[in-house]
Parts: sequence; C-alpha cells; structure tokens
Amino acid sequence: MRPLVSGPLKVVFLVLASLCAWYSGYLLAELIPDAPLSSAAYSIHSIGERPVLKVPVPKRQKCDHWTPCPSDTYAYRLLSGGGINKYAKICFEDNLLMGEKLGNVARGINIAIVNYVTGNVTATQHFDMYEGDNSGPMIKFIQSAPPKSLLFMATYDDGSTRLNNDARNAIEELGSKEIKNMKFRSSWVFLAAKGFELPSEIQREKINHSDTKNNRYSGWPAEIQIEGCVPKEPS
Repeated sequence: MRPLVSGPLKVVFLVLASLCAWYSGYLLAELIPDAPLSSAAYSIHSIGERPVLKVPVPKRQKCDHWTPCPSDTYAYRLLSGGGINKYAKICFEDNLLMGEKLGNVARGINIAIVNYVTGNVTATQHFDMYEGDNSGPMIKFIQSAPPKSLLFMATYDDGSTRLNNDARNAIEELGSKEIKNMKFRSSWVFLAAKGFELPSEIQREKINHSDTKNNRYSGWPAEIQIEGCVPKEPS
C-alpha cells in the first residue's frame, strides 16, 4: 500500500505548482506581442495552411512599355488603326500626341513632329488619302519640320489611294522602306529623323497589308505597332 503524502508536503507541492504556473504565464506574456484576441485566434487557426504569395503589381511604364526606357532616352509607341473603330495612336514620353481621346486622328496618314532636342511636340496633322488632293499639303507639312526633328506617322483606314509618287518619294527620303509598297487599307507605322541619324537597332517601320482571307476585321487588316527608346542628344 502506497504511503499517504503528509499535509505539510502537500502545501509545498501546491506552492511550487502555483509558482510554476505564474512564471509560465509571465513568460508567455513577455514573449507574445500585444494583439487582439481575434488576431491571435486567426493565427492559431491558420497554422498549417499554405502561405499565400502576393505578387506585386507591375509598375506602369511610359507609353505602356513592358520594360522602362533608360533615363537618357525618349520612350515612344506608334499604333496604327485597325478596323473601323480602332484609331491610330502616337505616344511620346508617356504623352498621347495623337489619338481618339484627343480627337486629332482621322482617315489617312497621321503625323506628329517632335523637337528632338527639347522633346516638345511641334505640330500634329492628319491627311485624308482616300478623298481629296492632300499629298501636296502633306509634303509641305513634312518639309516644314525643322532640322533635329522626330516624325511619327501612322495610318488609319486607307492611307494610299490618293498618295501620289511625290509624297511617297518624300517619305522614302526620310528612310522609309515600305511606303512604296503601301496598298489600299494597309496598316503602316513609321518613325523618321530629320537632320540626324537614328541607331540602326531602333524599331522604325512596320506594315501589314489588307488580305480578304487573313484580315482580322471585315475589310481591314490587324493593327500593328512599334515601340522603343530613342537616345537623347548628348548634353
């Protein structure tokens, strides 16, 4: 038969147990930071759950580029029209120079001129190439661009029906390789430099011809775009 614990010994055990419980509570209070009871309950509930990884939202770049342009360059993006409801857009340094929102694009060839030294827009104009005789005014507009100018061109709808050979030659002199290949409703974008040379690796021109079998839109080819970074003039 197991001997019974004497009364005084029981008292000692109770005191020690109380001290241990108090000390354990003190340690927990010191080690666990202050938090609402609901947070603590949620933390206990979430033990064992897989952590949810939150991917940071990508930072928007100038002219909606995927990657940023270096600080010593200009960002640009040209988008041709596509179909009857998608207008041409010309973006430079995150500023929309021509677009539907501005109400300054129309059927034909849309042109924006930018001062290469300052980065400021000089002039914008659109030239209807389906009706009227607008090749002459377009040639004068191109020739009016001063030296050290960037010229951005983009078509919407038809840019070739009334485009005469003199106008094609004027654009070819700026470096275009496709202007003489442009046909009815071809989607076309072009970047030109007047009075200086652009680096050879820069996207400068793209064309997409209308094809009844492959057109994205009824009667129109898909829109096309070019984008890149133009080195600024060394200071």
